[in-house]
Amino acid sequence: MRAIQLLATTLLLLSGLQTIQAQQLSLFTQYREQNTVINPAAMSSDFLAFGHNGSIGASYRVQWADYANAPRTQLLRGEYMTTEYNTNLLFGGHLINDQTGPTGFTGLYGRLAGVISDDPEYRGISVGISAGAVQYSILTDELRLKDEGDISAAGSQAQIYPDVGVGVYAYTYMNGLGRDGGYLYGGVAMPQAVGLDLTFQDDTGDFSLKRVQHIYGQIGLISFFNDANFIEPSIWVKYVPNAPINVDVNVRYQFAQNLWIGTGLSTAKNAHVEAGLLLGDSESYSRNLKIGYGFDYSFSSFGPSAGATHEVNIAFSFAN
Repeated sequence: MRAIQLLATTLLLLSGLQTIQAQQLSLFTQYREQNTVINPAAMSSDFLAFGHNGSIGASYRVQWADYANAPRTQLLRGEYMTTEYNTNLLFGGHLINDQTGPTGFTGLYGRLAGVISDDPEYRGISVGISAGAVQYSILTDELRLKDEGDISAAGSQAQIYPDVGVGVYAYTYMNGLGRDGGYLYGGVAMPQAVGLDLTFQDDTGDFSLKRVQHIYGQIGLISFFNDANFIEPSIWVKYVPNAPINVDVNVRYQFAQNLWIGTGLSTAKNAHVEAGLLLGDSESYSRNLKIGYGFDYSFSSFGPSAGATHEVNIAFSFAN
């Protein structure tokens, strides 16, 4: 689906159109590590897998690495869950920067969610909201149009807009999932609830970009084994108006020896693999430093010519 954004930009560069109707938010290969960015109501994957109520992390993603102006995404995030004073609240936020050719955006978000639960360690339903500001920018002097002078303004133009995301999320512990039980979880979110029509002024007219709402759905389960291993299949469904629904299916296996591997496929004809290490307190798992790498390859008619996708994640999680 990210191809839609690049394709729309390419059509603009080739044909001189002044409005882009399609838009795509940032994608992630290791999307379980970015649950709280995808859905402001979601529990961190470290909470369900290790009982950690705090986490900070960073990621860097290069999509279609062989393409000159390929999408690049940088992300910093943090989250914390508190159960003090009989309140189950999720706090957090993230800073994201995404650049595709001459267009890009940078957003800073805060996040707050409440968990309805009699015992948040085992089950809960959460409702969350994220709010922040996003700067959209375009380097007009880097545009190459069919007819010279279609957009005559040069340099960089930027506009800042408020943004809001909403989501719901539920999880429950079940004894029948694996030898030591496991968690079933799922949620629905609209990470960009505010649709925007962004207009950049030039000397001869207006250049506009339309930002549309996205709807995300996630479901998965974590099945524990008595030797500290677990397996986690998951699905990420992405819906954008006027675009095909994209379904991403993934499974990862965590070994007791602090190593995990994973693989998956999507209906956009992408295949991906991932692997990572846990470093830290392997005895009690009260804290972990995680380093992960994800690799994507497209088997569509457009993707292979653009090259592969690489993503690196690093995160530190802890239990208080």
